Amino acid sequence: MSTKEQKILNFDPSQPGLADATVFGLPFTAEESEIVIVPVPWEVTVSYGAGASEGPDAVMEASFQVDLQHQEFPDLWKLGMYMDEAPEQWAKNSDKYKAMAQPIIEALESGEDVETFPALQADLDQINKACTAMNAEVKNRVLHWMDQGKLVALLGGDHSTPLGYYQALATKHDSFGILHLDAHMDLRIAYEGFTYSHASIMYNALQIPQISKIVQVGIRDFCEQEAEVALKDRVLVHTDMDLKQETFEGKTWKDQCDAIIESLPQKVTISFDIDGMYPWYCPNTGTPVPGGFSFEQATYLLSRLAATDKEIIGFDLVEVAPGDSDDWDGNVGARMLFHMCGVLAKSNKRPVGNKIVFNRK
Repeated sequence: MSTKEQKILNFDPSQPGLADATVFGLPFTAEESEIVIVPVPWEVTVSYGAGASEGPDAVMEASFQVDLQHQEFPDLWKLGMYMDEAPEQWAKNSDKYKAMAQPIIEALESGEDVETFPALQADLDQINKACTAMNAEVKNRVLHWMDQGKLVALLGGDHSTPLGYYQALATKHDSFGILHLDAHMDLRIAYEGFTYSHASIMYNALQIPQISKIVQVGIRDFCEQEAEVALKDRVLVHTDMDLKQETFEGKTWKDQCDAIIESLPQKVTISFDIDGMYPWYCPNTGTPVPGGFSFEQATYLLSRLAATDKEIIGFDLVEVAPGDSDDWDGNVGARMLFHMCGVLAKSNKRPVGNKIVFNRK
């Protein structure tokens, strides 16, 4: 019997998670785990709410309170999920370059041209260079685990953080799409001068040739430039307004999900910005917008996708920001992370168990 099998036999999933264990209180090492989550505590270019760099720690802490008997994926925990350790310099550099970015943002908000301020322009160039380096480090970290046969997910951080993750996926897959759940299009071109802004992630993703299509769900905040990019490039947008109007006129969420899934390419990665949901789920996220979808609507869409013959090759969960007085955002983020791990595992034919049915007649 292997060490992992012994751990499964000796571990009681009905008890609180082990305090000295990995994510969700599980007892497995990285080598024993089939899913590895790469945390990226980074939020250099945020221009409104802050705190996303603390998201990975908040989700990790809240994960110990998640019951492991998931109704849809009851054996998921046995596969093993492991939270990687982010290099120490990521959080330090995030703080350093975020502080450097604030005067640039303030100058722009005052109507100034940064190019006329040599010191600010030099700082902007340095920030863009640092973000380029961080993306390369994320790519290498993700590939490190992929090369060991792991299913790999990314936990941000702000929404700029998955670019290196997409670049890693592009080295493994010739063509794939992104299912993008968000309140924002994130199609701005070098927003506020930052090449790798959190508001530019999907525009930057479009520069990766292997990404054949982006299907956006829940969008309710965008600018003219983003609309132009979406209309002329590989982007299909399901705005919150359109989805709600269809619902008001009698179309079911099931039918809407089926149309969304049908429009996706064969291979897909999921990008979930937590602000795609109604703001009360994660009230401390950086850029909340009224409207959105529920937690249950999101999990239904993702589960329905996993039940098709399309292949989910990865996912990222971003923009979870903890509150000052409670850990509600981390709690919601941890539960969404657990469900997304189940969806990833199921799509990749891992044994997650059969759904538990309680309402038997």
